[in-house]
Amino acid sequence: MGLTDDDKNHVRAAWGHVSKNPEAFGAECLIRLFTAHPTTKTYFSHFDLHENSPQIRAHGKKVIDALTQAVHNLDDIPGALSKLSDLHAEKLRVDPVNFPLLGHCILVTLACHNHGPLNASTILSMDKFMAVTSKALVARYR
Repeated sequence: MGLTDDDKNHVRAAWGHVSKNPEAFGAECLIRLFTAHPTTKTYFSHFDLHENSPQIRAHGKKVIDALTQAVHNLDDIPGALSKLSDLHAEKLRVDPVNFPLLGHCILVTLACHNHGPLNASTILSMDKFMAVTSKALVARYR
């Protein structure tokens, strides 16, 4: 499932708002992930998991910055996320099921901060983008 030119345009347009404030947006996504899927907290046992903790804000920024890099490289998302895929598979050993969970939390957060309803085309394009991103991140697990 590749991204069409129309999908890429929708993703770029929707992501513009997110990339302007990566720390706050990323922190909100992580808090949403930890609340909805408490088992994901096991990878962050050394973090202060409160909403405004510096660790959550810093890691949230890393997540959004990595996804912004993917948005800037929509024609080669696996290449853009290759090092991150290696890190999560080989060093951190994050269960691959967590990437789609985070993707869903990102979409929900995006919808919460949208200044008007997200249209179906944008939602579909963002969902496809998150699926391609998740697939790229688990590529090194094989």
